[in-house]
Amino acid sequence: MTDKGHLVSPESVIDDGKAPDALRTIGEVARLLGVKPHVLRYWEEQFPMLRPLTRAGNRRYYRAEDVALVATIDRLLNHEGYTIRGARQALDGDLRVNAPVALDKADEGPVSAPLAADRETAPMGKASPALETELVAAVARLRVHLEQIRSGLAAALEDD
Repeated sequence: MTDKGHLVSPESVIDDGKAPDALRTIGEVARLLGVKPHVLRYWEEQFPMLRPLTRAGNRRYYRAEDVALVATIDRLLNHEGYTIRGARQALDGDLRVNAPVALDKADEGPVSAPLAADRETAPMGKASPALETELVAAVARLRVHLEQIRSGLAAALEDD
């Protein structure tokens, strides 16, 4: 697979003054990405991996990784000319490795087999697209983790 299906990093999409891990409404996401809310609802039907949180009254709340996924879907459909089916296939093959996830103990496990193979076959000095995307996702997770630490330290200093 080419790198066209790779997810956009949440940091490159979200620049609305909110904390990186803050939830966003469908209206906020629509404004951020220039996509109408009804299109976002339609994409939820067409892309099973797009599942924002839903609360009372069926209100949708998008996590940073949901916003990044919507940005990727928008890029594939509206900028790179993919069909919905083609975009879904590109994401289905790519999400397993490249989905942004919260930092937890699961992230400390061994590298998946396809990425290990990429490391062995990539020319020296040039990372494969899958490895590059894995590294970008790891840096994004680290950034979120460091922001949480910084917030905790700031709160602790205020208490003193």
